[in-house]
Amino acid sequence: MVIGLCHVHHGALGTDLILRCDGPVGAARAEWRVNGTKVAMSEDAAGGDKDQLLLRNASLAQEGEYSCHHPGTGKTLSRIRLRVGSPPEKPAIECWAVSYPETVNCTWKLKSEPRLETYFITTYRHGLGAKENKCVQPGAGASSCSISDIQMFSITPYVLNVTAVNPLGTTMNLFPFIVEQIIRPDPPEDLRVSPIPGESKKLLLEWQPPSSWPFPQYFPLKYLIRYARAGANNNRTIGPYEQTSFILTGIRPRTIHHVQVAARDFTDYGDYSTWSPLVSGTPWTQP
Repeated sequence: MVIGLCHVHHGALGTDLILRCDGPVGAARAEWRVNGTKVAMSEDAAGGDKDQLLLRNASLAQEGEYSCHHPGTGKTLSRIRLRVGSPPEKPAIECWAVSYPETVNCTWKLKSEPRLETYFITTYRHGLGAKENKCVQPGAGASSCSISDIQMFSITPYVLNVTAVNPLGTTMNLFPFIVEQIIRPDPPEDLRVSPIPGESKKLLLEWQPPSSWPFPQYFPLKYLIRYARAGANNNRTIGPYEQTSFILTGIRPRTIHHVQVAARDFTDYGDYSTWSPLVSGTPWTQP
């Protein structure tokens, strides 16, 4: 890789690196500089051949622009931009059908940051002998992708392959899944907590299914409700309920209550969503 006249050299952290001078240096050893300052030939940077620079136990502090010069004239013979990092580790993959039955969304993480530009190749198969398809990423470096041609109720696993690539190496991981086992809706939306006129011990809760859940009329959800009065140490969870509204009864008058709602596929496939954002309300009080 070349940037102008500057070559980029990638090296692994903790290894010994050799930088090579491209031009003829004559009988004497080439002179090396880093960021314009002469490199001392010490235990950490000792020359091998006369046109080489050896960097021992490469560290982040050794990154920079190296240049080699003719020992007699000082003429610049080559410039090298040193980047230090690590090869990518195996991606840790997670997939959820948040838009069942339309889409499966997958994300992944690398356990540690490789510090070098890393991109991902994502493909999947529906069965080991099936054709390989592309899991669509929003961008080349994105850590997510989506699968849209879902076959419902298939007992044949899908297998996602995520391959991480950077200048120091390549690694991959496979993630098999059955679609119905990974259903997890996004949390319910637009939760409202309202007083009920004349009712000092009740609150009206109303919410909407997550907008990412495409067909709530055909694939209904059920809901858990979690609530607690302000200052209390414990939450109370009730449900599941099929409707998108609920009257909370028997609560303490004149007290703020905090409420959240979670959703799950009605048939108990998969898992509950995370909790919706906290919304607070106070029961009706006598004017």
